[in-house]
Parts: sequence; structure tokens; C-alpha cells
Amino acid sequence: MSDKQVFFDPALEWISKKSGSEIKALTEGYEPPRAFTNKETGEQIQADFSFVSMGGARSFTEIALKSEKPRDLVTRWKLLSMMAGMKRGKLYLLTPKGHKMFTKKLVDVYNINAHIHSI
Repeated sequence: MSDKQVFFDPALEWISKKSGSEIKALTEGYEPPRAFTNKETGEQIQADFSFVSMGGARSFTEIALKSEKPRDLVTRWKLLSMMAGMKRGKLYLLTPKGHKMFTKKLVDVYNINAHIHSI
């Protein structure tokens, strides 16, 4: 079980309040969200969750945890933000207690279009 798995239940609860339909998640009982391939590195990038809002926009949601490799998070979040924007959606970063300032700093420094919420 990954560190993020612990936060999936509160995240799904938050998403179900925002979502219109088609919740996809990297957890049992849900279809996985679409994966994107980074052309530079060949790395597969897949959001923790995706959902379609009432207006038909596809948004992506990530559980944002502190990392020893913040550059990897920046690359990941920028791609997911761009893909969400192409689908008229948004990138939501859900932060557990103790991770919000780290996330906010990365979003501000690297100008990532994301909405940060505590879970």
C-alpha cells in the first residue's frame, strides 16, 4: 500500500461532493484514470483520481504529499493541469495535514494552475 492509499477514502468523499459523474480512481472498485506518457522521459503519468463535473469538464485530483524529489511532482502536476485545462477541467491537489505549505510553495514557485484543498 502506498503512502497515498491512506488518504483515498477522504479524497473520494471530497470528490463525490464535487463530481457529476465518471469518478475514476487508482483504487479497487474503480476504473483507473487515463495515463499520459511524458514524451521527454517516456514516464507514464496517471492522476490518483479523475471525474467529470456537472458541466462535462474532466478534472484531475492528486493527493499531494511532501517529496524528496519535488521536481518530479512539478512535472507531474504541470502535465495534469495542462490536460485538465484542455478538457475544461481543473487540477485539484488534496493535502493532508502537514503537507499544505510544501504543496502551496511548489504551486506558487512553478506557477502551476491548481486548486489546493485540505483533507
